[in-house]
Amino acid sequence: MKKYKVDKVRIRKNIENSIIAITALSSRVGEIAAISSGIIAALKAGNKILVAGNGGSAAEALHFAEELTGRFKSNRVPLPAIALPADCTALTCIGNDFGFEAIFSRQVEALGRAGDVLVLFSTSGNSVNLIRALKVAERRKLRTVCFLGGNGGVMAGKGDWEIIVKHAETARIQEAHQVILHLILDAIEQAYI
Repeated sequence: MKKYKVDKVRIRKNIENSIIAITALSSRVGEIAAISSGIIAALKAGNKILVAGNGGSAAEALHFAEELTGRFKSNRVPLPAIALPADCTALTCIGNDFGFEAIFSRQVEALGRAGDVLVLFSTSGNSVNLIRALKVAERRKLRTVCFLGGNGGVMAGKGDWEIIVKHAETARIQEAHQVILHLILDAIEQAYI
């Protein structure tokens, strides 16, 4: 088997860029606490969390929802959360009948109730299907959280709460989003133990 030379300098640079993106979160503690508080309030009031994203951000959405319904660190009560990208039958039915742009908005319309929280992950902030979901959520009086990257894109300033990871690389934004979601999950769990 042929041995390939891997660029160690590039690996080190990627690690350093990840550290920069994550270290910058220490100045965002207030925003992270506000998002956590809003989600906790909704859950304590008997509401549910809907979560969506595309691609790698869909994986973040699934991760967030499973930690709520399952567990993060401790065995607390299961909390109601639905990852909208997880239902392939809904995605393919809605995508086929209404277009890809409707895959999340249609689910929010079907599942969302006033007081629920819609959490959206988008590294660009420009995904049409997430923007449509955000509009439906607003109309149906759901609270909204936007995890964004870069300059926030079209979605910037549109949610009730948002946090923008101001970085140019998608991978670094997603890594920071994962740290934020773990911080929020930890805060939620503390409210239930």
